[in-house]
Amino acid sequence: MTQTGQQSLSYELAPYSRIHRKLTYGSFAGQICDGYTLGIVGISLSYAVTSLGLSSFWMGVCGAGSMLGILFGSLITGSITDRIGRKHIFVFAMALSVILAIMQFFVTTPLQLAILRFALGMAIGADYTAGITLLSEWTPTAQRERIMSLLLVNWTIGYVIAYIVGFLMIDIGQTENGWRWVICTSAIPGIIALCIRIGSPESPIWLASKQRFDEALAIIHRYIGEGFTLPQATEKQQKTSWFRLFSKELRANTLVGGVHFACQVLPFYAIGIFLPLVLSTLQIDNPYASGVLYNAFTIIGVLIGLWLMSRISRRAFLLWTFYGAAAILTVMTVWQDMPGYVALFLLTAFSLVLSISIVIEFIYPSELFPTEVRGSGVGFSIAVSRIGAASGAFLLPIVNEHFGIYAALGGCIAALLFGGIICQIYAPETSPRFAHKTKTGMSQKT
Repeated sequence: MTQTGQQSLSYELAPYSRIHRKLTYGSFAGQICDGYTLGIVGISLSYAVTSLGLSSFWMGVCGAGSMLGILFGSLITGSITDRIGRKHIFVFAMALSVILAIMQFFVTTPLQLAILRFALGMAIGADYTAGITLLSEWTPTAQRERIMSLLLVNWTIGYVIAYIVGFLMIDIGQTENGWRWVICTSAIPGIIALCIRIGSPESPIWLASKQRFDEALAIIHRYIGEGFTLPQATEKQQKTSWFRLFSKELRANTLVGGVHFACQVLPFYAIGIFLPLVLSTLQIDNPYASGVLYNAFTIIGVLIGLWLMSRISRRAFLLWTFYGAAAILTVMTVWQDMPGYVALFLLTAFSLVLSISIVIEFIYPSELFPTEVRGSGVGFSIAVSRIGAASGAFLLPIVNEHFGIYAALGGCIAALLFGGIICQIYAPETSPRFAHKTKTGMSQKT
């Protein structure tokens, strides 16, 4: 099949080059924008309560709007990227995010804001699906695990920066319409990401899966060199079918991909988006400043997770983070009269463990599915995860108002335990370093 002779190497074995940097930086900048867009809404809504007339119901709807949008955006985009390719959506999704971010400035009712947040979520879902898939299919094998895990580092950086920016803009935010300036700042990282992404090439593996071998080789030769070609396995790609995700071959992976993601993000967003509300309810002094500390530990946790991920198996990583985070919240729920400083300590410890857990969220789903349905599989996993994220963001302010903060934390505990149990039963080991153990008959249990 190759035109470069028998000495040609798979482009996945190529050294890290200029095209890899372009796609990596474009993806990283997009993740910073996505994290920022989701993170800025919570503190913006806390400023907008009076001027926009937000009840607890509308706080929940606006907070959950993006999550529901991500659900539909990723679900729809997953199938589209497997049919028409990755690169066009990679650019279009970011351009749409910028436009929608600016439009938030002009809303006059909670319903309008909720609709825009839903649309922004669809753009983010499209970006997650196309970006993760395109980057994973271009990145050299030797660097893939590290670079894919760094996606969540950059997402978390964007998420945390959003809270810090919102905190620093508190004087502006607490004016009549100051919240509008705060929430629209997400357009800035979006513009930066869009500029980097323009001119991105298509995935050679995707082109090969569509029998477009000449185009795939032309892209490889243009961006990497004449001495590289397609992986041999691309000649035997199976027909794309979304329903293959639920075949006997893949249904356990599909279940784990969605459930582990959903059960991690439910408490992450429930507590993270409405952090000022949670801190105030727990009687922690200066909730905005304490929120900065909470988010600082989120960054530290992601860095620890990045270091830890390559040193333990995927299954061990999933299980101990689920059960560890659940244990911390259980202590907080049982010991309800703890001093405020103890509550803050435990909440930051929870932030640390939960942020360690999310490092695996972008790399693990892409490992669960073969190339021909990877976009659909990743999209489905992200879509299911948004059910958890939307549930947490919508229900926390409502449950807190009617039943108290400890009932809300109890729901987060239940989600973490459910995710841990499902992963303990069904999660496959996909780490290259540890997967060989299961192939030789060793137990998958950690």
